[in-house]
Amino acid sequence: MDVRQDTRAWRRVVEVASGADRPVALPSAVTACADDVGADGLGVSLITSGRIRTVAYAADERSHQLEDAQLVAGEGPCTEAYLQRRIVEADVQPDSRQWPVFSRTAGELGIRCVVAVPLLVGNNVPVGAMDIYHTTSRPLSAADRARLEAYARVLALLVLDAHPVLIGWRQAAPEAGPVGYPPIVHQAAGVAAEASNVTVSEALARMRAHAFSQQQLLKDIARDILTGQLRLEEDRDTPPS
Repeated sequence: MDVRQDTRAWRRVVEVASGADRPVALPSAVTACADDVGADGLGVSLITSGRIRTVAYAADERSHQLEDAQLVAGEGPCTEAYLQRRIVEADVQPDSRQWPVFSRTAGELGIRCVVAVPLLVGNNVPVGAMDIYHTTSRPLSAADRARLEAYARVLALLVLDAHPVLIGWRQAAPEAGPVGYPPIVHQAAGVAAEASNVTVSEALARMRAHAFSQQQLLKDIARDILTGQLRLEEDRDTPPS
């Protein structure tokens, strides 16, 4: 841990919050980090108990779409950073076999480089990751890594402050992989399953296929199902694997 970098990060977060007359919280920390590292986008996702994932905060709509793309596809740098508990740096290639769905979405949104940093608390327990997005390739120096790790430690504490339930949740072995979805998605899958007389797994697969084929956020599909605006019949589109 670099104490000087941590102090510097905290000061910048406080300065941003004070300048905008806002409390020291996730929005201020994300703004401070994005401005400090020259990011073109930044998103923070939570992964709890190794399964349930939600977008905690995104700097803008493009960042939110990129975070959601990782949730829909079940792949991407956020997942890798969480599982490996280390910084994951990658240039986005449209024909990537590692993260095909995420890479295609990122390319369509003009993103060329992603840096994912795990959010660690306590004895290196991962609770999520922050993703820094760039429209050009941006290789990291050792100083860049230290600065991002400092902001990740700040964000991890603010995430716990914003989501205190995380403190009491049992942490699963990260090797199991974050394969779950936010509660609203599970609720909608249950409603869709009952309406179509299929299993919840099948309903979820149809939701993912619909979201992918229509280029919509999975949570918006879930909301439309719960409000009765959408009924999913058998979808011929293949969901992302």
